[in-house]
Amino acid sequence: MDLNALADFHLVATHGGFGRASRASHRSKATLSRRIAELEEQLGVRLIERGVRGLELTEAGQSLLSRTEGPMHEVADAVAAAREGAARPRGRLRVAAPLLFSQLALGRLCAEFRARYPEVEVEVVAEDRVVDLVEERFDLAIRPNPHADTALVGRCFAQDRLVAAAAPSIPMPTSDGGTVPVPAAVMNHRQGETWVIDGGRLTIEPVPVLRLSSLLMLRDAVIAGAGVALLPQSIIWHQLARGELVQWGRVDGKEVELWVLHTSRRLASPKVSAFVEFICARYADGPLVLAG
Repeated sequence: MDLNALADFHLVATHGGFGRASRASHRSKATLSRRIAELEEQLGVRLIERGVRGLELTEAGQSLLSRTEGPMHEVADAVAAAREGAARPRGRLRVAAPLLFSQLALGRLCAEFRARYPEVEVEVVAEDRVVDLVEERFDLAIRPNPHADTALVGRCFAQDRLVAAAAPSIPMPTSDGGTVPVPAAVMNHRQGETWVIDGGRLTIEPVPVLRLSSLLMLRDAVIAGAGVALLPQSIIWHQLARGELVQWGRVDGKEVELWVLHTSRRLASPKVSAFVEFICARYADGPLVLAG
């Protein structure tokens, strides 16, 4: 496929017509029309309907536009960087990240990154679902314990552990080798599990007294004495240090890795590479500790 013809198609489609595209690009309408006709012939489909009410994209045209818009922006970024003789991070960087990490860390991180790279505009979408980077036009995703995906590449930049913790007023049980039932605050989606503490020193059967949808709600509930909870170490360091919570132990099999990922089908643009290096360096010197 001729990338120049594809670029002309994007130009006409985004401007909504040959006339506006011609004025924006200072190229003749006849040239643009010819290039798109050649592209349609190469693909064997109509991309644009030219009616009395103006230009309309066909279903094939809409599909081509949505699927190539992100990669075309990356190519434009790479070409601009090559022309300038330096791979300088620039342009908009869209990041999808989990809600908790976004709330407790990404505001400060993005401010630091923006101060270092002032030509990058950062947009973060904070939600816990797994986004499709290509379809939804994200440059990067931050994910805990991501599943193997041949379409994505990236690096683990931080590690965390889930621990059992409770207020000092809740007595830590002792074990005679069996499973000990304990009142617990749990996440909504957790059902019928047991927590093996420190390699079997203690096995807890959490008896739910509260079911909550947020780890921060869970933390606040156990500080108030609701029971024991399974919490990331990263969000309770300060509460442990102040004596508001007591750590009963690490829960076996509950390690968490945070990864920063980008699609392997997209050029690793300077802004993407810069953010990956930045966030990996930011957590290189110690454990993951989140404020809040």
